[in-house]
Amino acid sequence: MKDLNKDKRIVMTLDAGGTNFVFSAIRGNQEVIDPVQLPSNANDLDRCLETVLKGFTMIKEGLPEAPVAISFAFPGPSDFPNGIIGGLGNLPAFREGGVALGPMLEDHFRIPFFLNNDGDLFAYGEAIAGLLPWVNNKLEEAGSPKRYKNLLGVTLGTGFGGGLVNDGKLYLGDNSAGLEIWLMRGKIHTDCYMEEGASIRAVQRVYLEAAGLTADEAPTPKEIYEIAMGQREGDNKAALKAYSELGEVVGDALADAVTITDALVVIGGGLSGAHKVFMPRLIEELNGSIYTIGGERFDRMEIKAFNLEDEKELTQFLKGEATKVKVPGSGRLVDYDPMKRTGVGISRLGTNKATAIGAYAFALANL
Repeated sequence: MKDLNKDKRIVMTLDAGGTNFVFSAIRGNQEVIDPVQLPSNANDLDRCLETVLKGFTMIKEGLPEAPVAISFAFPGPSDFPNGIIGGLGNLPAFREGGVALGPMLEDHFRIPFFLNNDGDLFAYGEAIAGLLPWVNNKLEEAGSPKRYKNLLGVTLGTGFGGGLVNDGKLYLGDNSAGLEIWLMRGKIHTDCYMEEGASIRAVQRVYLEAAGLTADEAPTPKEIYEIAMGQREGDNKAALKAYSELGEVVGDALADAVTITDALVVIGGGLSGAHKVFMPRLIEELNGSIYTIGGERFDRMEIKAFNLEDEKELTQFLKGEATKVKVPGSGRLVDYDPMKRTGVGISRLGTNKATAIGAYAFALANL
């Protein structure tokens, strides 16, 4: 993966979420200005477009020199290469489709634009400067011969996004629709798509149902996490159930995704801060069982999953089963680690920064 740490070009970035838009600017894989966060105005197209222009204008006015491009992240589905947004469930203003947002920005700021999925760019940023190099550095420090080249990134928040980096390259698919993990079939509610069980609304729904509360009494996910941790008054059992169910649903989705990608996993988004209460159930799901019609048991995945946020599991993950084996016909020894494994960790950069770095690298790779 190309080292961009010394690149002097500036790229303005946007991470567009269903609730807030976060604008920034990156040079040499570092933010050169404090990010600007504005409400998305997700239900009003005109106000939303005004917000986009306002945010980028505020960023540009604070830069030490002119930017070379705009690179921004939107949830899919969209025509990313042509900068046309359409059919977004979490941004109702764009639900009808056909909004040429990229060309609008190009006309206004007179610089090239690049658009991609927010989950893709989050994964790309974490592969460049986040969890992937962190894991490989830890393995090197531990004396392990194991190294990772692939990273599956998922974001848990208003929605459930995904992206994949394969050996330094961002996987896009032929229709810019790769890793749309939110549309997988849910485990618990099998007639629903996965996001219904893997999002903010899912955590709140399960808590309300378990606690016997009405919608207007719904705590925030952060408050539900604090209730689960015993830091706030509320229904502790309902809070633990809400996050346990989140872990089960996300774990089920990741088990299918990792079976296909054989990658490390990094989790970002607003709900990732509650990993202490959902990660154990998630890992349990990854390491669970699957059966034949006759009842014969198999491991859910061919590889074992470890929680990289747990010191004991991290130690086991780094150690593996490293040994030395003889080369037949000689006395030479070579390194061998037969343990097939993956790790699941939380964003090392923060979701917005990882997405901004991903957007920056994507723009420079395509200029």
